[in-house]
Amino acid sequence: MDPVISTRPLLAVAVAGLAALAILFLNKREKLRDAVSPIAAVAMFAIVVSMAPTVLAGGTVELRLFEVLPGIDVALRADALGMVFATVSSLLWIVAAVYSIGYMRHLHEHAQTRFFACFATSLAAAVGGAFAANLFTLVIFYEVLSLVTYPLVYHHEDEEGWRGSRKYLVYLMGASKSVLLAALALTYHIAGSLDFVRGGLLTGANASATLLTVVYFCYLFGFAKAAVMPMHAWLPAAMVAPTPVSALLHAVAVVKMGVFCVLRVIFHVFGVSTVGELGLGAATAYLVSFTILMASVYALTRDDLKARLAYSTVSQLSYIVLGAVLLSPLAMVGGIIHIAAHAFSKITLFFCAGSIYCASGKRNISDMAGIGRRLPWTMGAFFVASLSMIGIPPTAGFVSKWYLAEGSVEAGQMAFLAVLLASSVLNAAYFLPVSYTAFFEAETKESRAPVREIPLVAIPLVATAILSVLMGIFPYYFLTLADGVIR
Repeated sequence: MDPVISTRPLLAVAVAGLAALAILFLNKREKLRDAVSPIAAVAMFAIVVSMAPTVLAGGTVELRLFEVLPGIDVALRADALGMVFATVSSLLWIVAAVYSIGYMRHLHEHAQTRFFACFATSLAAAVGGAFAANLFTLVIFYEVLSLVTYPLVYHHEDEEGWRGSRKYLVYLMGASKSVLLAALALTYHIAGSLDFVRGGLLTGANASATLLTVVYFCYLFGFAKAAVMPMHAWLPAAMVAPTPVSALLHAVAVVKMGVFCVLRVIFHVFGVSTVGELGLGAATAYLVSFTILMASVYALTRDDLKARLAYSTVSQLSYIVLGAVLLSPLAMVGGIIHIAAHAFSKITLFFCAGSIYCASGKRNISDMAGIGRRLPWTMGAFFVASLSMIGIPPTAGFVSKWYLAEGSVEAGQMAFLAVLLASSVLNAAYFLPVSYTAFFEAETKESRAPVREIPLVAIPLVATAILSVLMGIFPYYFLTLADGVIR
């Protein structure tokens, strides 16, 4: 099918960028300012899904903007893999926008205009990355996302915030300015282009196996947002940010940009055949399996709820990479759709953590005895999202983990099936005690203080919990897109 030439990929990015400008312009008119994000989010989602029929049918929607150097363009293209990331980002921006308004208003947070403007710009960067047609364009949006989320991480402007934001920026920018830049230069030297190619830009390239291996690992660690150990420490440190930012960082934009970039490299820069021939799939699988298990152990030891969720994110991101590098069709499908499954579930969990903090000021799980009886919607949604993270049907997490498990068997890699099963047991071990504490442990004197649900906070988290279930029951959209990536 010939590509469809259209401005819609650019419009999707522009909507969020214009929303950020409108937010800054409406600084002193709070109600109008707060209305901008939900309206822009709906508009962006509508533009993104308008391209879905073309992409689901196996086509692409493209727009070439300008040439920088021979073989290097700034160009946009909506294809199957990009649509997975763009759909998730634009859809969840709608609920995140509503949630953020309720959260920021209830806590009377300062610098709300800066917050909402950076939030909108970060979604523009995420969708721009999703629709990048080549590595050069992708890295531009990747870097913009790092820079524009930095003010969100240091939002509280206290010592803890500055310390966490410094680590955030050092890890992300340090990796991209060193090994990632080297990978780009070497790729351009080898291939004379940075375009994404079905089957792999470097497939059949005239380069030694050693050089290609070096380039591959430069990408894997250069895209530090993927949080593969040891490039993970920035992620727990970023928990100093307000909860809506944590949800953005750990469910939607930042970390998903990282694993999305890694998948682009595997599928469209190296290609599945090249990754297999060089033995890079097995090496990466062992590395991310270590990340999956160790991060789960770290999560198990954390009493601070957001810290537990942060280490859970480190673990779950590596599921996505594991699915891709197992190189079996079922595993690759599982890895791709886990982008959506994890996003719907993890954003719910962070929303719940924020709801608990807004209502009670509590951060530690040990202080939440009986709170589920006072916040039933919040803790009910937390329980549903926990089931999805564990992989219990009929939730989204079950679908992605099922494909990952089947893919491990298909690839003849029973060791990685064991990793998936062990990780799911660990997921249950660190998620279910939170619900047990909230619903079944006796209330303490402190927990009997007046606590109530906050509508603008509770409604979005219930909506995302429902999305987790709906994707588990109706996974067709994401399964079709995933099939389009590996076909």
